[in-house]
Amino acid sequence: MQKSKLWTKDFLAVSLTSFFVFVIFYMLTVTLPLFATDELHASKQSLGLIVTIFLVSGIVFRPLAGKWMTTLGQKKVLLIGVFIFLIGSILYMNIHSLSALLLLRVFHGIGFGMSTTATGAIVANVIPEQRKGEGMGYYATFMNLAMVVGPFVGLTLTNTLGHTAVFTVAVVSSVLAVLCSLVLRVPEVQASSATNEIQPAKGLAAFFEYRSLPISVAGLVVAFSYASVISFVSIYAKEMGFTQASSFFFVVYAVCLLASRPFTGKWFDQYGENSVVYPSILSLAIGIFLLSQATTSWVFLLAGALIGLGFGTITSSFQSIAVKKASPHRRGVATATFFVFFDSGMGLGSFLLGILSTAAGYKGMYVFCSIVALLAIAAYLVLHGRKSQKQRIISQNESLGK
Repeated sequence: MQKSKLWTKDFLAVSLTSFFVFVIFYMLTVTLPLFATDELHASKQSLGLIVTIFLVSGIVFRPLAGKWMTTLGQKKVLLIGVFIFLIGSILYMNIHSLSALLLLRVFHGIGFGMSTTATGAIVANVIPEQRKGEGMGYYATFMNLAMVVGPFVGLTLTNTLGHTAVFTVAVVSSVLAVLCSLVLRVPEVQASSATNEIQPAKGLAAFFEYRSLPISVAGLVVAFSYASVISFVSIYAKEMGFTQASSFFFVVYAVCLLASRPFTGKWFDQYGENSVVYPSILSLAIGIFLLSQATTSWVFLLAGALIGLGFGTITSSFQSIAVKKASPHRRGVATATFFVFFDSGMGLGSFLLGILSTAAGYKGMYVFCSIVALLAIAAYLVLHGRKSQKQRIISQNESLGK
């Protein structure tokens, strides 16, 4: 049936838009600390701010974008976001001081927050309901591929052609994101006409989806631990003498993620989220711990494999849970809610872990983050896992009763 078709033009367009935006995000996340150190002579303590201030800017605008989508429409918010993102990418060419870089990161974060909130909401409406877990898994795969392509291209260009080449690729990717957004057809859902609600949500409920808060809090804990990887793995690899291996860290990450993707999305739909989430968080924790113990390149790359298998699956699973909790017209707000907490974990982690790495070193920081990742299992169990298991048992009993 046409209703069940997943790989439509619009699904591909929104997925590619997300891909190009996240390529730039991850490419700049791993290379800007090197740029700030090499060209701007920034201190070690200030490097975490480059990621944190960007994410804080996005966090502030995510709830606004979620609310604006219910009034302006999802595509308009997306287009505004990707155009801001394009302008920000162009401006990196003329940065000559740390203060100017931080100011630009604020502006660029606005475009990132708006565009990624919009794509997350749009894809939830494009995917057929009965294939939600599978569809969100494949959509997340585009973001996961960006985690690979961005750092690999960024680090390779930095080591061969320099930082200007990185900024040029960022501009090209931004243009491609704009083009994909323009061809996208969005099935708009308006709260006032498409639901039985008496009136639109007011107050904080207009900006946050309360039903998505529990899984969003669990996502914050996971993102805090992962911030140690995305923000500091390039510096850590350079310090440990794994400079060449650092370019392939995210390639191994992607191979393991893609190998698991055909199974994890279907398991999510067939056996429930718990069957996927618990082993994924454990894989992330073990991978981060291996980073702390890495003395050879192969251990370093093995850590990348486990982190990719774990974190890549967690993000798609958590986002699927967040949007499933919300009614169709509130999916934009639910997406914004999830990413507000997720980005808060990344931003807070980048800042605090930068301080911790100064005091305890990168090895000590990674040991600490592996413990935080384990705590995420407990957070998920308390906030969502137990309730999900009870609901699944009830559904199975009702099916047997029939």
